[in-house]
Amino acid sequence: MATVESTAASATPAAPSRLGALLHAIGLLRESRIAMLGTFLVLFWVAMALLAPVLPLLDPNTPLEPFKGPGDLARDGETVFWLGTDHKGRDVLARLIWGSQRVLVWATLATAVAYVVGMLMGVAAGYLGGWWDEAISFVANVLLSFPVMVLYIVIISALGASGANIVLAVTFASAPGIMRIVRGLVLDLKTRDYIFAAQTRGEGAWWIMLVELLPNARGPLIVDACLRLGYTVITIAMLGFLGLGLPPPDPDWGAMIAEAVPTGAFALHAMVVPAMAVSSLVLGFNLLADGLREISLRD
Repeated sequence: MATVESTAASATPAAPSRLGALLHAIGLLRESRIAMLGTFLVLFWVAMALLAPVLPLLDPNTPLEPFKGPGDLARDGETVFWLGTDHKGRDVLARLIWGSQRVLVWATLATAVAYVVGMLMGVAAGYLGGWWDEAISFVANVLLSFPVMVLYIVIISALGASGANIVLAVTFASAPGIMRIVRGLVLDLKTRDYIFAAQTRGEGAWWIMLVELLPNARGPLIVDACLRLGYTVITIAMLGFLGLGLPPPDPDWGAMIAEAVPTGAFALHAMVVPAMAVSSLVLGFNLLADGLREISLRD
């Protein structure tokens, strides 16, 4: 009984501690207006992506009435095209909101995979040193020598346009840069006393790298992750514009811009609206990164 009671007692504070950590994070963000603005922009698009299945939207892939302007009514006199329609008659608002879901899911997944690979490479190179450092740094330098745009086009052209291949391309392009950042942080952190204490206790190399080093390098990495999320959003939009992005018919912001370009002034809104969406989401991530950097410098 005593064992059960002590276990339950020790488990009780877990929820308050998580709540306290969340409140502390919100309090830190409130210290910077830039961070709050960036958070608002990002959360707006996250909310749109999450609410897309329940919002009263038209089918994003159904052709209705082409070249309708923002606020125009359909022939039935009831349906309102709040952001107009494109040259195929598809509702721009519906395509914009459903497109935010695809962009955020694949941008987050691609950045997360790139970070896992880059952090493992960086912490191994920085902590183990020797031939590990030389081999990993050589591979990273080779990948960094390729122009990013060329690397994207080569990988996706060879493997085909799909979300999984975008994740692969972003990982190849971003992991070497992440590796360099993590390596530099680890080279500094591995000389700290708590690392020597862990080595004295007989902890294994991977335990020290994953439990002692990486968590203590999280500050600069969180800021960099926000910036890279913005870069990845631009990448997905750029690849969609070139016809190498997420496959149709589901909406993609970059493809929406590309499809509207030939129509020119006849459907200018169909090109401007997704471009503004890309810009606002990237701006949100950049402002959030700047705000977090500002907060860290105060501390």
